[in-house]
Amino acid sequence: MNILPLSNEQLEDYYQSALALLKLLICTPSLSKEEAQTAALLSDKLEAQGISFERKHHNLWMRNKYFHADKPTLLLNSHHDTVKPNESYTLNPFGPMVKEGKLSGLGSNDAGASLVCLISTFCCFYEAQLPFNLVMAATGEEEISGANGIESL
Repeated sequence: MNILPLSNEQLEDYYQSALALLKLLICTPSLSKEEAQTAALLSDKLEAQGISFERKHHNLWMRNKYFHADKPTLLLNSHHDTVKPNESYTLNPFGPMVKEGKLSGLGSNDAGASLVCLISTFCCFYEAQLPFNLVMAATGEEEISGANGIESL
C-alpha cells in the first residue's frame, strides 16, 4: 500500500479527525486513575478504523498490521490522563474552545495534541509495509507516575 504522498483531501481528513478526537478528549474528564471514559473513546476510534488493540487497565496498545518480531520496533506513546484543573482556570477546562486559531481546554496541550497526532500517524501507517514495526500506546496515570500506567505494560 503506497500511502505517501497524501492528497490535500486526505491530509484534511486526518486533520479534521484528529481535531474532533482532541475536542472529545477535552470534553471528557480523565484525571489520573479515572481514565475509563477516555480509554473508551480511544477504543471506539480504533474500532471504527478497523484496528485491533489490547487493553490493560486504562492503557491501550496496538501493533501495525504487518508486525513481525524480527523487525526493529518504534514505539509511539502518549497519555490521556490529566491533572485536576486548578482554581486559576478562567475558562471551562472541559469546554474545548478555539480562539485565534488555537484550541484550549484541559489536556489539549498535555498531552492530548500529542496523543491524537500519534494516533493519526499510526492509523496512516497501520497497513503500510514498513522496514520496522510500529506500536502505539495510549496510556493512563502518566501525571502521577502510576503503577497502572505504562509501567504495567
